[in-house]
Amino acid sequence: MVTLRLDLEYDGQEFAGWAAQPDQRTVEGVLRETLVMVLRAPIDALRVAGRTDAGVSATGQVVSVVTGDDVDVRRVLRGLNGTLPEDVAVRGVTRMHDGFDARADARSRAYEYRVLPGPPSPLRRRGVLNVSWQLDRRAMAAAASAAIGQHDFRAFTPTDTQHVFYDRTVVRCEWQERDDELVFCIEADAFLRHMVRVMVGSMLLVGRGRWNVAQFARLLDGAPRSAAGPTAPPHPLTLVAVRY
Repeated sequence: MVTLRLDLEYDGQEFAGWAAQPDQRTVEGVLRETLVMVLRAPIDALRVAGRTDAGVSATGQVVSVVTGDDVDVRRVLRGLNGTLPEDVAVRGVTRMHDGFDARADARSRAYEYRVLPGPPSPLRRRGVLNVSWQLDRRAMAAAASAAIGQHDFRAFTPTDTQHVFYDRTVVRCEWQERDDELVFCIEADAFLRHMVRVMVGSMLLVGRGRWNVAQFARLLDGAPRSAAGPTAPPHPLTLVAVRY
């Protein structure tokens, strides 16, 4: 038996998230069905670096799967991309050492969230959050900086959750200006459900002047979910990298 690493890209718009669900189109479900056809054998559980929510996309997702030792990785790559739907692609297939686990071995994950201030862009409407109000970019940058380090992020995840440990370590957190867009870039050891989207929703309140930076920073000490801002929509969020 060998372990394969699949580097995956997908448009999350038409998926009910990564995790397989009955009667729902999910990335895991589509990938599993395709792998069984290409490998011509049943497969064990897929291990994924980051379980993306409904509507969230990925350019740097990583999946591991254990299969037979006679696999030709080039044939697997061609077979997967010749069979998968157009909103999913495998960018690479690599034979890994025994025991490689895409989730357990990951040291950090990196996400980006795209915001378009000002007039809307019809061609980008599926990939950005358009906001019509003026934003204080310095205040938003200061709020992002406050999140670097280890904090209790329970304010940024739904109250009804399976999480029992809320501390996460953020190694990078910043807003970047890319042409006319503001892009929130964050990298951490792991993420809570909706964590990035609630952070964005809260920092936009800072940018609008409704909150100051100190109010945002207080959320990082284990404040309840009700104290944080709204959950930003999922379509501008992308998992861009996983570090090992």
